[in-house]
Amino acid sequence: MASRQGAADARAASAHTGRGGSSTNARARPRSPDTPERARDVSVPPERDPGQYAQTDHFRHRLRQQGRYITLPVVGDAIRNGQLRWNTTDGWRFAIVRDGVRFVIVVGDTETPSPVLVTGWTEVADWEAAMASDRWSEVDVHTIRLRADLSKHKQRQIPGRIRPRVVTRPFVVGGHRVRTDAGDGHVECVDCGARFRSKRELCELSCDAR
Repeated sequence: MASRQGAADARAASAHTGRGGSSTNARARPRSPDTPERARDVSVPPERDPGQYAQTDHFRHRLRQQGRYITLPVVGDAIRNGQLRWNTTDGWRFAIVRDGVRFVIVVGDTETPSPVLVTGWTEVADWEAAMASDRWSEVDVHTIRLRADLSKHKQRQIPGRIRPRVVTRPFVVGGHRVRTDAGDGHVECVDCGARFRSKRELCELSCDAR
């Protein structure tokens, strides 16, 4: 089943750019050679203008990954309208909830010439609202919850958290494309056939099929 969110964001991206190409969110404003570098204090909140932000390679990679659900229109929405908080682990975060799912966007602007999009992820904020929404398919919601559980409990096996999930559309973790059925206490790589119960295992064992 194709992701409803993917189709909706493709239309939104096309409308945003006028030609279906990369959004202006992907580029920072040009800087004149005569313009001094900004001296930014980490305690000063980052800018609310999505057009100011460039992208790290890590962030661009996440835009392309199945099961991330991070898109440029969503990023723009989070920066303009989302809740802004400081996190001691990774710095400033914009967060916004849409149809039961929270989008978290991490930004940085103290060590670069312009603000940058560092990383982003999704979390299920309201399971019932997400499942009832036309924006998400059932597989989308299960994928978001499973990916979040694997990341949150990276170092330990979580068969009890995997078992309720139904993920028929593979997504990539640690070089493996994984899926799982209801009742399975593991995820299985569709390429090499290996089974895993933790993100640590997924990241430590390479995929033999690649």
